[in-house]
Amino acid sequence: MTPKQQSYEALAQTIIKKMEKRRFEACYCPTKEEAFEKVTSYFTKGCSITCGGSVTLSEIGIKDFLVSDAAKDYTYINRDLAKTSEEKRQVFSQAVLADYYLMSSNAITMDGELVNIDGMGNRVAALCFGPSNVIIVAGMNKIAGDEKAARDRVRSLASSPNAIRLNLNTPCAFTGVCGECLGDDCICSQIVTTRYSKVPGRIKVILVGEELGY
Repeated sequence: MTPKQQSYEALAQTIIKKMEKRRFEACYCPTKEEAFEKVTSYFTKGCSITCGGSVTLSEIGIKDFLVSDAAKDYTYINRDLAKTSEEKRQVFSQAVLADYYLMSSNAITMDGELVNIDGMGNRVAALCFGPSNVIIVAGMNKIAGDEKAARDRVRSLASSPNAIRLNLNTPCAFTGVCGECLGDDCICSQIVTTRYSKVPGRIKVILVGEELGY
């Protein structure tokens, strides 16, 4: 184990203790392969699963798994199949009643809070209320000092590549810097800090000792 890997694990264990006080169920996986195994270990036969938009979930292989024959025992509510605005609204509505909602977090504070900035708001809505379980997978690169640092991290490191990935017409997609825009394609419409789980263990956080997502 390298010094960086040792540092990641030590930091993760420190944050996990703080998350547990917030009634999050949290754990640490050194690799994305172990994170994949941890995520799938939660699923039960016949359960319904859906995802928020997440590069991290793609990188650990969960999205490919959910559309494969290996996931035939589960009902996957696939947002990628929705093409029109009405179809997307229907899929987002179904997500509210899903057994498992999978996502990453834009940032996580040293004190164990989750900070997310969203465009449509469907992802943070599911995090706040609805699905029976929310599973969050986040690389250790998502850790920030405090809430302000977490917001700054999202706007300086995550918003621009996400806007480019989604082909959005925002200032950050062209300059790499948040322009505090108010346009139709704004990717920073909702800013939500989750500091506590009203339902114990509903929010499950898997910290991964790799750099994942933006």
